[in-house]
Amino acid sequence: MKKHHLSLVVLAGGLGTRFGGNKQIAEIAGLGCTIMELSIADAVAAGVTQVVLVINQAVRSEIEQVILPRLPMGIDVVLVEQRIDSVPEQFQLLAQQRSKPWGTGHALLCAKDHVHNPAIVITADDYYGASSFLLLAEHFKNLTSWAMVGYPIIDTLSDQGGVNRGVCQVKNNQLIDVVEYLNIQHENGQIMGDNPQGLREKIAVDALASMSFWAITPTFFDCLEAGFDEFLQKYDNGVRMEYYLPDQVQQAITSNQQIVTIYTAKESWYGVTYKSELQDVTGKLYELRHG
Repeated sequence: MKKHHLSLVVLAGGLGTRFGGNKQIAEIAGLGCTIMELSIADAVAAGVTQVVLVINQAVRSEIEQVILPRLPMGIDVVLVEQRIDSVPEQFQLLAQQRSKPWGTGHALLCAKDHVHNPAIVITADDYYGASSFLLLAEHFKNLTSWAMVGYPIIDTLSDQGGVNRGVCQVKNNQLIDVVEYLNIQHENGQIMGDNPQGLREKIAVDALASMSFWAITPTFFDCLEAGFDEFLQKYDNGVRMEYYLPDQVQQAITSNQQIVTIYTAKESWYGVTYKSELQDVTGKLYELRHG
């Protein structure tokens, strides 16, 4: 087995329901590649030598035929399918009742057998900026703690309406808590969002948002495995619930006193939720690469 110092895990198994298709393989106009390929190139430039793509079966053929040949030479690429029946044997009956993937926590857990070193974890349809990969690569040269790059929330809002974001609570450059706020948008010169209790609340203008850009070590997979078993036992009658990655990071911080170092992004984040956003985002990425 080839040894790697730093891996990249790309979570590309979602079904893109709100987008209306497989947005992981939507190409950027003028660049002839996907957002995921830009991120992989940035990661390789930062020192990543292994890429684990967690995909759904529907896109496997296109990724193998179109995207893999375009990736940088010399890297070790592994394709892992996030399958609904990838659950412990005692929960197979539960899997038969489900029609959509189990969520981002399960997606990362699917990569467990292939990641034996520090890894950066991203989602396929978000662009994080080359400098963010360098921040996390540098982190692992000096520290063994987990880490995250947070983005100024003011830079992650949409002109097309409210967005949902995990708002970070930070102390001494460590992540203390991530609180999910819904329908965040500008209102009367302030940033407002619905807190977990459903109350409209002001969000600090300098708050950092979690955009699913993590740095982990293999110990995290043990947390994910134990948490997934607990999740399946608890939600055995709620097969539509999802097992979210940020929740498991939070659980590790709370119960295991796990340290998660937080860094502030130096570049803008770009993401696509709805197909109507694709043209605007691809235009910005084209400018970024050819500006």
